[in-house]
Amino acid sequence: MRLSRLHSCFKSGLDMSAYFLGPKSENEAWLRSEIQATLDHWFAWRKSLFPDDPEAIPYEERLQPAYLEARERMSHALTKLNEQLKDETAKFSPRYIGHMVSELSLPGILGHFAALLHNPNNTSKEVSKVSTVIERQAIEMLAEMVGYDASAVAGHFTCGGTIANFEAIWRARFRMDHWLALALYLAEARGVRLRLFDAAHMGWTRYWALLEEHKVTEDSLRPYSGMASNPFEMADRISALNGTPYRGPVILVPGSKHFSWQKGTNIFGLGENSFWPVETDEAGHLDPGDLKTKIDLAEAQCRPVLMVVSVAGTTEAGEIDPIHKVTALLETLCTERGRHIWHHVDAAYGGFMCAVLHQGGSKWLSPESTKALRAISQADSITLDPHKLGYVPYACGAFLARDDEAYAVSSFKAPYLDRPDLGDGKWSTTIEGSRAGLGPAATWLTGKSMGFTSPAFADVIESTFEAARRVRDGLLQTYEWVQILEPTETNILCFSVGRKGQSLSQSNALTRRLTEFFADSPKFAVSQTDLGTDHMGAQIRCHVASYGGIIDTNHLTLVRCVFMNPFLAIPRIRDALLAEFLSELGGHYDSAINAKDCATIG
Repeated sequence: MRLSRLHSCFKSGLDMSAYFLGPKSENEAWLRSEIQATLDHWFAWRKSLFPDDPEAIPYEERLQPAYLEARERMSHALTKLNEQLKDETAKFSPRYIGHMVSELSLPGILGHFAALLHNPNNTSKEVSKVSTVIERQAIEMLAEMVGYDASAVAGHFTCGGTIANFEAIWRARFRMDHWLALALYLAEARGVRLRLFDAAHMGWTRYWALLEEHKVTEDSLRPYSGMASNPFEMADRISALNGTPYRGPVILVPGSKHFSWQKGTNIFGLGENSFWPVETDEAGHLDPGDLKTKIDLAEAQCRPVLMVVSVAGTTEAGEIDPIHKVTALLETLCTERGRHIWHHVDAAYGGFMCAVLHQGGSKWLSPESTKALRAISQADSITLDPHKLGYVPYACGAFLARDDEAYAVSSFKAPYLDRPDLGDGKWSTTIEGSRAGLGPAATWLTGKSMGFTSPAFADVIESTFEAARRVRDGLLQTYEWVQILEPTETNILCFSVGRKGQSLSQSNALTRRLTEFFADSPKFAVSQTDLGTDHMGAQIRCHVASYGGIIDTNHLTLVRCVFMNPFLAIPRIRDALLAEFLSELGGHYDSAINAKDCATIG
């Protein structure tokens, strides 16, 4: 029953059409009226406050030549800006399948616009009495979508997924630093030795029990904390106790990771040597076997595991790691060996795919991907990007922690913001100081109107999966030289140019030339990406072997298509554009083969 309803929805597109402007501004009149109503409400609110105050800009002043000239300059500059923006990338069009950005939803636009007029700064309730409440409610909506307990979840909005990932590193380090500080204190002050790797993963229950058993206060641990004192001195003291140099913790992240994880090890002073990539399998998923091997290796080298990262919706191809298997492995290590290892799910892109789980599952996702999405709710923390599959404007990310204990982090003091009468502000426990209320408002209005667990929102996500599959089928039926990177798991489709007996370097050159022609074409926008054999080797070998190619280089170049636009769900639009896309692709391929610098590799 559910799948047949989905099919009829995709045929009509009615459920989702009301929530988007449309590529030809079909819902212009309604959006215009709502924006005007929002402005009217804002104007009236300003006029109603302090009516006895004197007028700041008298009518006579507004008639002065200098005043009118200033307005004219602003109008002229705005006209020029609008004209320049006409050359901006048309990301709203179904023809745009380049990156993880698409048509904005109407509630996303209106929520963003309404909050923009009030300009809340969610650093403190003093300047965002309402916006901080909206943020909390929006976090609860996202929590419900991914399966967290909305009443227990802790979190906040960020400027994007990169900062949200950094928030996870910060909290994982805060937790481990507490446990190591206690171990160092017990060893130096009480003569109680704990095994370093055991201590670094002891868990809060054992931590509090040890404090009680040895009558230790947390304040007495500050001189033993790497974060509260000196991390280099702490490392020296741990090394002296262990009789071997202490090289710090490691972060285990799949080879398909987002660049932000390497950036994080740099910014947090861990060093790139602390970034340990986990191998991926033939489908581009994190390999749980290699993860276990890396954890064992970390223990052998006495390097605590700061965190394990799984990815739901990889940047390159949209793949979903076996989060349920990672969770099972970490639970086993916790139960059998007392290892409490932080598990973060980078679901910046794929987190919103959890919407389909609330409607009985997906027609397009595999059973394994479905299990993985369900397991997101068991992670310690999650990154989400509403400005991707949440269809709200940039810049809007979110960091969610399972509960207050997982959310705990170092706090700082600022007398002008410390106001007990206003309640706890987020400013002291977020990486960003000032945080705009625009993203929370856009997400809140989307959740209140469209609903992240509703059939309407699930249908939009499902439609993007279908669009990717339809294009995949069309490519395979039309061109034998198109080699799909399998599996096409979600709504990202990657393919290369390749023929039997052709070297990978030749294939890469043709694929690059193909994307260059697309870049010069006004009709369609695609993107290009590269996978390296260092940690994605299994998938590359499987891909090249599927068409009988020869690997002679250390990377695979791919055409990357991201199907986020909701109007691709409408068959008449999708079918018309698919035919044109296939034709354009064939023409670009012929041009690439005939290009002078590619003549010898065709």
